[in-house]
Amino acid sequence: MSALAGKLRKATGKSATRDVRNDDAMPAVMYGLKDNLNLSVDPKELKKLLEEKGRNTLIELNIEGDSSRNVVLKEYQSHPLKPGWLHADFLEVDITKKIKVKVPVVLVGTAPGEKQGGIINHIIRLLEVESIPKNIPEKIEFPMHEVQLDQTIHVSDLVVEGDVEVINLPTDVVLTLHEEKVKEEKPEGEEGAEGEEGAEAAASEPADDAGKKEDK
Repeated sequence: MSALAGKLRKATGKSATRDVRNDDAMPAVMYGLKDNLNLSVDPKELKKLLEEKGRNTLIELNIEGDSSRNVVLKEYQSHPLKPGWLHADFLEVDITKKIKVKVPVVLVGTAPGEKQGGIINHIIRLLEVESIPKNIPEKIEFPMHEVQLDQTIHVSDLVVEGDVEVINLPTDVVLTLHEEKVKEEKPEGEEGAEGEEGAEAAASEPADDAGKKEDK
């Protein structure tokens, strides 16, 4: 289990949040099993932890002024214009009970179909699973070395090890590999020829309206 330090935040609101960020910390909320807490954490430490252990790693959140809580990262808010996180939400979990999370699906290697001009359409990038926190995989890898042109990979083709239940349907499509279709362009001048033929046809048609006026 990975450890992360946190501090209780007594003050909330825009001004208090600004003060937290000015101290190189990040405001956060922990949604607990029995209570919710406003916290501040070090965004660099959190990012480093997730890069090493994965997005769904079980975290021992050591809260100054409170206690240690077992949590997972629920979601985070990133800055719209520059690198960095603005806010994080943690979810306290019972390590003996299953939770639902989404695990990245990572494609490994190059498919033979790619070498033949095929284009991969990676549809399911996050697979939803249910498991006790300690068994949640960091990622689910799929080897691409046997995927051919016009082949479709389904959830049932993924290998998910351990006591982990996949929530997605087995028939859900993970990826497809097809050759990119090139639109056929009409030969130059063909459209103009059609336009001229149309004009000639229009000129040869009788002018019904004009004939009616003459009849009058």
